[in-house]
Amino acid sequence: MSTRTAIRDNVVSALTGLTTTGSNVFRSRVYPVAETKLPGLCVYTETDDAVYSTIPSPRTLDRLLTLKVEAYVKATADYDEALDAIEEEIRTALYADLTRGGNAQDTRVTGFVAQLSDEGDQPIAYGEVTVEVHYTQQEG
Repeated sequence: MSTRTAIRDNVVSALTGLTTTGSNVFRSRVYPVAETKLPGLCVYTETDDAVYSTIPSPRTLDRLLTLKVEAYVKATADYDEALDAIEEEIRTALYADLTRGGNAQDTRVTGFVAQLSDEGDQPIAYGEVTVEVHYTQQEG
């Protein structure tokens, strides 16, 4: 298993069982929008950038993995409050282990964006949390 996969799996595990979203945590960019899955989270890799920090072989790479955690809620009111509560639960869960099970040097929640979709019988609010994880890796 790659370090990136191990980190992403660790994030999914850390977010499973939150008060608001429970076990509705998915490893996918495509969220199953079934009403029974809401509120829910979707976790996926956005980017994984690398910078070589040593010259002699085997070289060390400093990596910055950017994950997205999308939160979906469906209700008739209080969208902002629901998304704020979920974002706070996400931060608290991720900050409990900054090393992602020993696979990383640091974890940071660096952004949050909220949107509203009026498609369907009830609007769905969507929040996107940006998580940056710094880790190192040996070349090869």
